[in-house]
Amino acid sequence: MTESPGPTEWGAGPGVGPWQGPLPTGADAARYDPELLRAGDTRNVVDAYRYWTREAIIADIDRRRHPLHIAIENFGSDANIGTVVRTANAFAVDTVHIVGRRRWNRRGAMVTDRYQRLRHHEDTPGLLAFAADAGLTVVAVDNVPGSRPLETAVLPRDCLLVFGQEGPGITPEASAGAAFTVSIAQFGSTRSINAGVAAGIAMHAWVRTHADITAAW
Repeated sequence: MTESPGPTEWGAGPGVGPWQGPLPTGADAARYDPELLRAGDTRNVVDAYRYWTREAIIADIDRRRHPLHIAIENFGSDANIGTVVRTANAFAVDTVHIVGRRRWNRRGAMVTDRYQRLRHHEDTPGLLAFAADAGLTVVAVDNVPGSRPLETAVLPRDCLLVFGQEGPGITPEASAGAAFTVSIAQFGSTRSINAGVAAGIAMHAWVRTHADITAAW
């Protein structure tokens, strides 16, 4: 395959041109998209998934997903929702749960929502009921008195991390339903970290503890 300039799903950037040489054959041939083989692939996917159909990519990620779930509770900024979804896709999070609003601006996800499991809950009690049924330990992420430092806490393997808005934080229902709350150490003047950034930090803390790093791209 040959490199060619974008545009990609991000905007301008490198992609791959039409497939070079004999077309794929055998048992794996079905995973390839004939149109992408013909025209090239400028999607925002890792090289291992070049020319694959969307369905084949999702099936392969499903085989590799981690037992980590992320909940976005009443986010005031659609951009933050997209950031969380995009980061969750990068870490092969099992599911991103969106509590409250059903519609959100997907531009911040940079098309990763096409490959990431998403689930909507009308309210926080519904989210907590799901976690109980699925055997997930709920951990709230909020800088509040009594929280444990994320840097020294041990996150459970089968875990649901709950994030709220930067100002109000998580709701009282989520706080009461969590096994414990963790906070991210800060050393500057700001009272809070961007919610999307905080989610990425917490997800990576889980990855450092539980993920098989040798399976990363």
